Amino acid sequence: MDVVLIIEMITAALLGAVIYTVIGIAPGTDETAVLTPVTLVLVLTGVEPIVILAFFISSIVAKKITDSVPVAVAGIPGGVMATPMVEHAMVLKKHGMADISIRKMASGSVIGTMVAVPVSLVLANALIPFADLIKDYANPLFFIGAILLALMTKNKLLALASILPFALLIQGLRHLYWGIGVVPEGTNVFISFFLGITIGPVILTLFELLNKDKRISLPRYRKKNITFSKKNRYKGIPNPFKILTKKELGTTSLTSLIGSFTFIMSPVGITIFLGELFSSRIKDPVKKASRAISSMDGLTNAAYISGTLIPLIALGLPLSPMAIGPAHALFNAPPVFTPEHNMHHILSTSDFVWATLIGSVVALLITYFAIVKYSQQICAFIFKRIPHEAMLGLFFGLVLLLAFMDAGWINIGGVMLIGLVAGTLHRWGINYGVQFMVLYSAPWIISHLVG
Repeated sequence: MDVVLIIEMITAALLGAVIYTVIGIAPGTDETAVLTPVTLVLVLTGVEPIVILAFFISSIVAKKITDSVPVAVAGIPGGVMATPMVEHAMVLKKHGMADISIRKMASGSVIGTMVAVPVSLVLANALIPFADLIKDYANPLFFIGAILLALMTKNKLLALASILPFALLIQGLRHLYWGIGVVPEGTNVFISFFLGITIGPVILTLFELLNKDKRISLPRYRKKNITFSKKNRYKGIPNPFKILTKKELGTTSLTSLIGSFTFIMSPVGITIFLGELFSSRIKDPVKKASRAISSMDGLTNAAYISGTLIPLIALGLPLSPMAIGPAHALFNAPPVFTPEHNMHHILSTSDFVWATLIGSVVALLITYFAIVKYSQQICAFIFKRIPHEAMLGLFFGLVLLLAFMDAGWINIGGVMLIGLVAGTLHRWGINYGVQFMVLYSAPWIISHLVG
């Protein structure tokens, strides 16, 4: 491999690790909302695919290591996947062990990465012989995936009932655009609709703020005081095999392995299920919380890595919640990537291995060391100096720009409409996975509905 290309990959991985170490610590930064627009911009600007993949792998590893920090410090999840750990992290904080909580979760992420990378690469190559068979049934598989994910949500009936109306909305807008000549007939506006779903909760909240009665009724809070303990700062070089106990190492490795194989399932659902399963019999609250958070963090990292690599290497189609969410731009970003021409078709097996290894190793070396050694200082700086709203505003601006590039001014209104509906569905408990699966299967659903 070209030395210059390796240097570019390492540089991209460094940038990904640094950027998403900061973003990961900021409270409430959803993985899909902060990863997808940046990755999409890199794809559309013509960056080498192998460099983009190194950046993306580094970003997700760094994001998953850091999004547990605000959980441990303030009980606020850094992202959706960190939400299941809040209750257990608060137990440790109550016992004055917030610093231990951060180390346990970060170390769990390291173990999850170390397990998921080789397992994902082996499993992906094992599935390659079956790729054509799976691709032939891709559209009904997306529809079946929407149903399965709907059945895994809390509001099952509501999620199932929303599939058809949401598909009608998506295809209705596409036919409107074709009818008025905004885009050529048969051209599916996809990227901006996808991003509209991604930032749906943000769009819904912004529209609600325009309602005077709603705005007045919102609760007001004083400044929240967050205290940091200066005791028990970690000395020496961080080592996950020393920070985690043998039992924690065992359960974290096992949950990470299971998470790698269950890449097609909802990461949040499987995280809650396995995390509680492996800690439920432990009586001591501190030991139980430590076991749960380390296992959960390892599993989330594994689910993200396997959910990206296995569909990307084996299929070239986003048949997993992770692939259809944060990693979507690696599969479908017209005109650069399409389902028929993306990283799956461009990169070789060795390219995938190199990009994955460089991205994950760089992120682990930088982010894990920084979080275990300096998490409190970094967290204090970000809480004080980097407003959450500013980051959301940046991503919202990118979405509007890409919506205009997709289908002009009218599409900004279309994206707002999809965002309002998607945000409402999300608030009602219908997760992103269901909505993204419907987005992919909408043409197939409507064509079969009308015969």
